[in-house]
Amino acid sequence: MQTHFEKELESLKEKLLVMASHVETAVNRAVKSLVERDDELAREVRGNDNVIDQFEIDVDEMSINLLAKAPLASHLRLITVAMKISHELERVADEATTISRRAIKLNHEAPLKLDADIPAMADKALKLLKDALDSFVSQDSANARAIIPRDKEIDKIHKELQKTLAAHMTGHPEAVARCLHLLVVAKSLERIADHATNIAEEVVYLCEAQDIRHTLQATSADVK
Repeated sequence: MQTHFEKELESLKEKLLVMASHVETAVNRAVKSLVERDDELAREVRGNDNVIDQFEIDVDEMSINLLAKAPLASHLRLITVAMKISHELERVADEATTISRRAIKLNHEAPLKLDADIPAMADKALKLLKDALDSFVSQDSANARAIIPRDKEIDKIHKELQKTLAAHMTGHPEAVARCLHLLVVAKSLERIADHATNIAEEVVYLCEAQDIRHTLQATSADVK
């Protein structure tokens, strides 16, 4: 039989997962508003940002209330990780809002004819986010560790998009503003992947009580 504390802990996890669902939906809708040139959908994403902000506030309040009651170190890790993940999710939602703002601006311009596959990049970033969240639900540090290197693939796509858009701006001065909007969208997607990676690192900490953030950064720097 669950104790009162365990029930509260489950409620915290459920709140966080509902927040995650809202965030994933926001990113999907933001990208869809860009691809389908749908201003109304973009405005919905912007309007719903306050809902996600409130989720972060709620998760923080629930976590703070639970911290004083946590009987085990593993409980403390779970609570603090939940707070950190909610912050990462709120930042992802901010990026979705940024994409929706740029979509509205682009929707009033002629579409660019160039090879810049934003939806494909968005799919990869969202898959990374979903897998990171799944590793949290299952508390699977092996899967979380496997997610982290996949961020490099999205970084590579981002750099290729930057080159494509920069080249297009050089040859088409009239398209500079539109290309800049797409550069911002691509950067937002790259940041979403970064936030997903941060979530995966927090899952490793949750499961293994090991902070791998700076270790991984140092390793990457050595490789370069």
